[in-house]
Amino acid sequence: MPDDSNPRSRASGEPEPGGFIPALLARVGLSRTGETARKTVTFGDPSAASGGRFWSILSVSVLAALWVLSSIYEWVNPIFWPAPGAVWDKFVEISSEGYRNFTLWEHIGWSLYRILMGFGLGCLVGIPLGFAMGLSRIMRGMFDPIVEFFRPIPPLAFIPLVIIWSGIGERSKILLLFLAALWIMAIAARAGVSSVKLSKIHAAYTLGVNRRQLLFRVILPNALPEIFTGMRVAMGVCWGTVVAAELVAAESGVGFMIMVASTFLSTDIVVMGVIIIGVVGYGIDILMRKLEARLIPWKGKG
Repeated sequence: MPDDSNPRSRASGEPEPGGFIPALLARVGLSRTGETARKTVTFGDPSAASGGRFWSILSVSVLAALWVLSSIYEWVNPIFWPAPGAVWDKFVEISSEGYRNFTLWEHIGWSLYRILMGFGLGCLVGIPLGFAMGLSRIMRGMFDPIVEFFRPIPPLAFIPLVIIWSGIGERSKILLLFLAALWIMAIAARAGVSSVKLSKIHAAYTLGVNRRQLLFRVILPNALPEIFTGMRVAMGVCWGTVVAAELVAAESGVGFMIMVASTFLSTDIVVMGVIIIGVVGYGIDILMRKLEARLIPWKGKG
């Protein structure tokens, strides 16, 4: 019988004491085993709230069941809420035959390209700006009012200006997404720099580091958790803004599909586009969480 007090026994991947069923229940989030089970106080402990796959599966299943039942019993008028089968058929049709001169995957690809370009430019400008605001009193005094003024303005409000500045080509869409990400990344980087403990700065100076070493070996690693949180928020905002960005005379993209379909009351395509936006956005967030866990293993550990 494995010794639970032996770290090697726990790390070997063997099932914990209690058998297969308790281990399965713990894996889906219905019970606690191992280190979490031994905790007497779990409220306020982030590790105690991790997992919960069972409840995620349950909530998605309930929503799917309500959708199916509403289409069968016509609880919702099918003109405005299509049945799951109709949405699936339209997905298969557009995947194979395309929609408005582009396949479904090309529409998704164009939306992802615009998001990555706008988000990347927002990080490229916003992170150094946030660091400058966090490290320099002059830079903070100069740019803090500008950032705080533009931050609460929704990206949709910039559409007329974007058209005037950049026309109706790809640049206008990327510029709109850039503005959506810029202020979030600047605030996240500024918050990350401000969260560095003063004791670590003093300890680094005691060891004889210069300013460059202090920036890249102390300040940047401590600011990365806040920056990654800002990146996740900015990516979500950009993905939600892509529908508005593709309103600007676009000929491709998931947002373009939704807007054209809404013009012709094709609710099955609209619902399909909404589901695609949600699934892809959720996938991007999961990917960024995995990257954060791999690149910043020290997050929350001091």
